[in-house]
Amino acid sequence: MEIKPSEISALIKAQINDYDSKLEDNDVGTVVTFGDGIATIYGLSNAMNGELLIFPHDVYGLVMNLNEDSVGAVLFGNADFIKEGDIVKRTKQVFSVPVGEALLGRVINALGQPIDGNGEIKTTEFRPVEKIAPGVMTRKSVDVPLETGIKAIDAMIPIGRGQRELIIGDRQTGKTALAIDTIINQKNKNMICIYVAIGQKNSTVARLTEKLRREGAMDYTIVLSASASEQAPMLYIAPYAGCAIAEYFMEQGKDVLIVYDDLSKHAVSYRALSLLLKRSPGREAYPGDVFYLHSRLLEKGCQHKCGGSITILPIVETKGGDITDYISTNIISITDGQIVLSNKSFLKGQKPAIDYGISVSRLGGAVQTEDMKKLGSGIRRELLSYLETKEVYELANMDEMSPELREKMRKGKLIEQALRQNKFSPLTQAEIKERFKMLGEDAK
Repeated sequence: MEIKPSEISALIKAQINDYDSKLEDNDVGTVVTFGDGIATIYGLSNAMNGELLIFPHDVYGLVMNLNEDSVGAVLFGNADFIKEGDIVKRTKQVFSVPVGEALLGRVINALGQPIDGNGEIKTTEFRPVEKIAPGVMTRKSVDVPLETGIKAIDAMIPIGRGQRELIIGDRQTGKTALAIDTIINQKNKNMICIYVAIGQKNSTVARLTEKLRREGAMDYTIVLSASASEQAPMLYIAPYAGCAIAEYFMEQGKDVLIVYDDLSKHAVSYRALSLLLKRSPGREAYPGDVFYLHSRLLEKGCQHKCGGSITILPIVETKGGDITDYISTNIISITDGQIVLSNKSFLKGQKPAIDYGISVSRLGGAVQTEDMKKLGSGIRRELLSYLETKEVYELANMDEMSPELREKMRKGKLIEQALRQNKFSPLTQAEIKERFKMLGEDAK
């Protein structure tokens, strides 16, 4: 078959006309070292801090170190197949999580993926986990009470919507119970609740979720879990992911309560990441920016001019009742007060085991109704006066005391007993006032 030159010329012209030139600008790098969920990548000279990277097998990573000739990244998800020499690409996007009403009633992981077996979460909205907190001019003063349903807190250590109140104490002293009680008490109060479990056992989270479901609280609650079995990057990002979801609802003009349980485990996970990223260790091997780690998280709590608010209840676990350790003092200085739980009181059967001497709300009566403020201030004076003398006279014979002292001890003991409350049994404000009214009559 003979092909004419004119036909060849026509074919070449057609191919030239149909040619579509596509240029792709891909900034890629190569994995140099990998281990414990941390990858060092050569290249990626234009990568940004906090940018998402994509690894083989659809594994995502987050840039946390920008070195002169390499990038340090933490990996999320199953990274078992990542190895040295793998190609890594930039996404040119910051790490974001899904947000929206579809998350209510669900249990999710730190990436916003469902882990409750109830199917896919259908939402098209995403929000970056790192965003600058609302400025001073966009905030309002906190003056609306957050009713916890716990007699001792609502009367003497009141919390407002938009406040940051630390719950701190030793292991197994009832810290989580206070937070769960508060969530249960938000039923029919137009409050969205987010419980962020950091480093908890899966069985513990499942048990708490079931309790919330039985109480009807899951209708307005999101449970975000980064369990103890997961690697440090998931624990590190969990509270920021929860906060991003809370910010979305706040900007819709809604009130949000978020619980971080607990930030001491969060600090430990960040310490592990920092050491693996070869950052210089400081006090107790924590990096120098550990204060900023929590300050940029907790400063999101506020009453916003848009009408919404974020109330934050961070939890910190202490050892031996020492609230002066590094992480505790950092978070105490950031928050608007602290509820300290005493192991000694807990073992004596005083539940909730609140140490009333050093527990405080820095907003105080500004977030209480007038009648509750009057009730609470009177009870607090009587209780603190009783606690001051209790240690000295606890073993003394009542008959040997003066009549005035004997009366003070009697009233104080009545108040202490009246403040006892079983967990998962929050009370309404009317019930709390009635209990205190009955207490006043008994004291007389």
